[in-house]
Amino acid sequence: MTATTVTAPVTASGRVPPLAGVRQTFTMAWRSLVAVKHNPLELVDYSITPIMFVFLFTYVLGGQMAGSPDAYLKYALPGIIVQNTLFMTMYTAMALNTDLTKGVFDRLRSLPIARSAPLIGRITADLAKHVWAMLLMIGLGLALGFRVTGGFDGFLLGVLLVVVFAAAVSWCAVLIGMLAGDAEKVQAFAFTLIFPITFTSSAFVVVDTMPGWLQAWSDVNPVTHLSDAFRGLLLGGAVAEPVLWSLVWAAVIALVFYPLAMRAYRAKA
Repeated sequence: MTATTVTAPVTASGRVPPLAGVRQTFTMAWRSLVAVKHNPLELVDYSITPIMFVFLFTYVLGGQMAGSPDAYLKYALPGIIVQNTLFMTMYTAMALNTDLTKGVFDRLRSLPIARSAPLIGRITADLAKHVWAMLLMIGLGLALGFRVTGGFDGFLLGVLLVVVFAAAVSWCAVLIGMLAGDAEKVQAFAFTLIFPITFTSSAFVVVDTMPGWLQAWSDVNPVTHLSDAFRGLLLGGAVAEPVLWSLVWAAVIALVFYPLAMRAYRAKA
């Protein structure tokens, strides 16, 4: 990448015009995506891990959880996709942390581009990778017997809903990436946070099978709402309430973490 690929007119105040900032953001997103072409290993985590999750949950847990792998796949695949997407938001945190520690942002800051372009560009590129992983998992599920009975509209709305939620959670990931000392600490924090949230939801088991005290938490767990909404959109059924709560949670998460993440970003980038 050269400076000329993202250079744009700068106003007298030193600010980049809004439209130029948008172009620069997409340029930075394209930069992140093109890197996969030169280093295909970057896409491994977005391909191998999702496939592994689907096979392990279906064939290791399926017989015990639902009597057969096929029956469990129908219930669990949406939850597996939700869990995988949440885990992958932490790749954003690790990538940003690595860029900070290696001085990438110092080089980008010397260019006449919007300060937010590298950050939002990275998030945009990672959301595209989330879509890739989701389509890969759904495709594998179809090959194993899963059927999208909610129609094509339900499929599109479900994918869009998960992407919107992932975009909101990405601001939490940005904050973690800015504050953590290194990528290893980012990963440790991610597992500590995401594992209990996903496994105490309806992503993998019916909430009614949990102890009463745990059901109370699971009923308000945002991952429960998102899993139920995604499952309902893919399979058909009543989805108004879980979709609404998923959007509410996404809005709350974004409203809380966006300003905190941007403050931390501006302090370092």
